[in-house]
Amino acid sequence: MDNTLITVDVLCLGHASYDLVFSLAHHPQADEKTIADGLLGCGGGPAANAAVTVARLGHTAAFSGYLGNDLYGDNHLKELQAEGVGTQLVIRGDSPTPLSVVLVKPDGQRALINYKGATKALPADSVDFSGMMPKVVLFDGHEPHLSLRFLAQGRGKVTSVLDAGSLHDGTLALMGKIDYLVCSEKFALQYAGDEHKALSRLAALAPVVVITLGERGLVWRRGMESGSLVAPPIVAIDSTGAGDAFHGAFAAALSLAMAWPEVLYYASVAGAFCCTQKGARLGLPSRDQHQTLLRQWQSSADWARRVENHHG
Repeated sequence: MDNTLITVDVLCLGHASYDLVFSLAHHPQADEKTIADGLLGCGGGPAANAAVTVARLGHTAAFSGYLGNDLYGDNHLKELQAEGVGTQLVIRGDSPTPLSVVLVKPDGQRALINYKGATKALPADSVDFSGMMPKVVLFDGHEPHLSLRFLAQGRGKVTSVLDAGSLHDGTLALMGKIDYLVCSEKFALQYAGDEHKALSRLAALAPVVVITLGERGLVWRRGMESGSLVAPPIVAIDSTGAGDAFHGAFAAALSLAMAWPEVLYYASVAGAFCCTQKGARLGLPSRDQHQTLLRQWQSSADWARRVENHHG
C-alpha cells in the first residue's frame, strides 16, 4: 500500500462470508428431507454487507477483513469492487472464505448455518490502517484484534459504531470502547434477559445505545434522553441482512452529521427495505429505493408516531 491518504465516509471492519440462500416452504425437522424452491448465491457478512449498503446509498465505503484464496473469496471480492467498495484493506489467505447457508421460509423467518473451518480472526498487525481516514468506523466484532488496534492507534476523532448482533468475545471486547452501540434484540436478551434491562445496563458502557427489535421497531438511549421508533410498514419476505443494512445506513447517516431522529429514520428504512427482498446482498437498497420507501413512510399513518422521546 502506498502513502496516499484514502478518505472514506465509512470504514466497515469485520466479517465477510459467501451466502447460499435457500427458499423453503418450512424449516426441516430432524431426519427430514426437503426440496428448496429457490437458491441465491452472493457475498455476505455483517461488515461487508454494511459497506455495500453505504456505497449503494451514495456514500464512500471501504471494507477491511478476510477472504480466502478460493472461489467464494474471488467472487466476493469482485462483488465488493463492482459495488464501489474500497478493498485495499482486504486480507487474502489459504484458509477458507467463511460460508453461510441461509434457510428462508415464506414469512421471512430464517435459520443460518455458518462454516469457518480453520479460519480465525486476523492478527492485530495484519492490516496497516495509517493510510485510511474514515469519518466513521463500523465494527461487527468478528475481527476483534484488528478492531482494538484501530481504536488504540489514536483514532479518537473517528466516530465508532459497534454492530452487536450476538454476544461473543468480539462484542464483549468492544462494547465499552465505542461511541454508538447498536445491538439486536438477540444480543439484548442474551445480555440482560429483556431489552429494557439491556438498554439501562448498556447505557453505562456506551454514550449511545440502540436496540433493534425487528417489526417492533427500536428503542434507544442517548445521554439523559431515551425513546423508541416504530418500524416502517412493509411486507416482510426475508429478514436476512436487515440488521446489516440498518448498521450501514446508520453509520452513513452519522458520517453526514444528520440530526439524531434523522439517523434513526435513515437506518430504519434501509433495514426495512432489505426485508422486502430475498437475500441479504440483493436486498440492500439503492439510494432511489431507500428514498422511495422513506417518502412512503412519511406519508403513512405510522409517521405520526415517529420517535417517542423520554427525558430523565
